[in-house]
Amino acid sequence: MRLPHLISLAAVLAATAQPSLAKDAKAYPQAEAQTLDLAKQLIAIRSVAGPGNQTDKAQLLVKQALVAGGWKADEVEIVPVDDTAYLIATWPGSDPKLKPLVISGHIDVVEAKPADWERDPFTPVEENGYLFGRGASDMKFDAALATASLIELRRQGYKPKRTIVLQFSGDEETTMKTGRIIAERLKKSELVINIDGGGGTLDDASGKALYWTWQGAEKTYDDYQLEMTNPGGHSSAPRPENAIAQLAEAVARIGAYRFPAEQNPLTKAYFEQAAQFESDPALAAAMRAFAANPKDAAALAVLRANPATVGKVGTTCVPTLITGGHAQNALPQRATANINCRVFPEHSREDIRKVLEQVAAMPGLKVTAISGEDSISSPASPMRADFIAAAEKAMRKIHPGLPIFPSQASGASDSMWYRALGVPSYGASPTFSKDSDDYAHGLNERVALSNVKPGVVYFLSLFTDLSK
Repeated sequence: MRLPHLISLAAVLAATAQPSLAKDAKAYPQAEAQTLDLAKQLIAIRSVAGPGNQTDKAQLLVKQALVAGGWKADEVEIVPVDDTAYLIATWPGSDPKLKPLVISGHIDVVEAKPADWERDPFTPVEENGYLFGRGASDMKFDAALATASLIELRRQGYKPKRTIVLQFSGDEETTMKTGRIIAERLKKSELVINIDGGGGTLDDASGKALYWTWQGAEKTYDDYQLEMTNPGGHSSAPRPENAIAQLAEAVARIGAYRFPAEQNPLTKAYFEQAAQFESDPALAAAMRAFAANPKDAAALAVLRANPATVGKVGTTCVPTLITGGHAQNALPQRATANINCRVFPEHSREDIRKVLEQVAAMPGLKVTAISGEDSISSPASPMRADFIAAAEKAMRKIHPGLPIFPSQASGASDSMWYRALGVPSYGASPTFSKDSDDYAHGLNERVALSNVKPGVVYFLSLFTDLSK
């Protein structure tokens, strides 16, 4: 039986501080306390799509904190959209000619059923140095941390030269409609810091910080429907054409197909650097070999056999749903399958649809892109020297000497909307975690409370340098 072990934030930070944390890192007790308090309040709000969605309540909680911290009420806008809402908070800079700096995140979370969890997902619990609850790692803790850090900057009397915009979308985990709306509104911004991306890795055994990555690109989420239709008929009089059998052949070919390996400057740098921290010698060697030559067949075989790296070497498409037929004693009139793709940057939806059609090689098969406006293809953000310098400076304030390198996300985030409009967006969360603690979207989601103090120091530095 697991017993709750509730201790003070100060004790948690002392007990779980990472060995590489800068010894002279300044403490900001008000911001640290507000981070934990706001994160707990947000976790307790069920900001889940569907009946009873309370995302608007979560956005109001953030607005109240900002207004109490010095923002004017009309500088924090909450806009209802369908059953959710988004927030845009503006801190005007002293030079209106400068394009704004955007801090991007989302306040909605994935559904969680209390019966499946060890602890109620919407009751925040501090235990053994962790904060448990739905949204703890994705991404209510980071939302609270960024909000409290901005309030701390204002408390210190900081006056940004460049306008700072804090925005939280309300449906990033579902339709991503509000993210698209926000990006369109903020498309004249200078750059975006997406706090729902990037982050640090801790050693599973020692808890020591190993490295930190920022994200400059992401793969595109796309779904495609395969549809095979036949006239049907009585099952006692089979015909050469059978919709289910034909679809099965097409699905099998797509399932076996491997898209050509690809590499860009971000993924090349990732494999070169991450190989140093890979404990499996064969996998580490494959990472280095792939970085040197993306056509290395032996390296590709190793990387594609590993769930942690298969999504980093190119586009992937996998069958996820299949339906067919209408009666047990009838020839099928219709059979369909869903193919879910995670597409490497720079490929259009139509490009991938044509490849699937060619690979399926089934006459009469209809291949349709069905993602609609839920996602969009976006290019990689440039490796901007100003962002990289500011991010590295901020990270070294809390983890001196820590290896830092770029990465590309295999999943989708609100960054895609900005990048598609030509606005550079960088995933740059300061949160560190062990691979064994990755429970985002899963049961017993958690975040290490040792992230509070360094996270504030990091954000204060990053936000200041990019808005001076």
